Amino acid sequence: MSMEQEPGAIFTRDELISQFKSCGVKEGQHLLVHTSLSKLGFVVGGAETLIRALLEIVGPEGTIMMPSQTWKNLDPTTGVHWEAPAEWWPVIREHWPAYDKEVTPAIGMGVAAEMLRKWPGARRSDHPARSVAAVGKYASYLTENHDLSNIFGEGSPLDKLYRLNGSVLLVGVGHDKNTSLHLAETRASFPGKQTVYESSAVRVEGKREWITYPTQAVDDSDFVRLGTAYEEEMKLTVHRIGNAEVRLLEQRPLVDWATAWMERHRA
Repeated sequence: MSMEQEPGAIFTRDELISQFKSCGVKEGQHLLVHTSLSKLGFVVGGAETLIRALLEIVGPEGTIMMPSQTWKNLDPTTGVHWEAPAEWWPVIREHWPAYDKEVTPAIGMGVAAEMLRKWPGARRSDHPARSVAAVGKYASYLTENHDLSNIFGEGSPLDKLYRLNGSVLLVGVGHDKNTSLHLAETRASFPGKQTVYESSAVRVEGKREWITYPTQAVDDSDFVRLGTAYEEEMKLTVHRIGNAEVRLLEQRPLVDWATAWMERHRA
């Protein structure tokens, strides 16, 4: 039996530009992008080509933002260091490097997000575990003053995107990766809402410190169910580029709808 596989789709920058335009991406948009590059197929030039294509479309009046989270910089008790035995946890707490937005990699966020944070002119927020990176007109506005205890709520990068009437672009990923739904979580009133304490390594006046801070507990376990219901009610068109499903959603109506949905469905 031959092990040779059928070739998948191959895309140049110009072809990606054409494809994303057909999905509704256009000049002047401010996009929060979640992407699985491998789902598209073979992109000639990989993440660089994807980012160049999106920046070309939105132009100088638009903005591209991606999560550049560094969730390994959380306490081992949260499970982020699942590969480390419990007896190593004190060493991790004492020696995990302090967050440095110029250096700390966006582990687990995908190659595109890791590349965007280092892009010429990129800005990255100061949160030690939940940062975002952005390039374009409102990159500085979106990333500045990311409060330690206000990861996804009012005044956060997600809330600022909401104020800009931004959009969410899901490329090869589902609503379980739709970070904007966490903004709805902060706005919705439901009985199970609670505050938790997280810890991260940060640099304070040039010195590494392990600090603990309160923040709202997040729960993405119902995001897929919520997203499916939203798509059905709004009759959202799900596009396809290569092997990737592509969803372009206006963030403001999504968040407003999701807030009401959570108040109806969450215990």
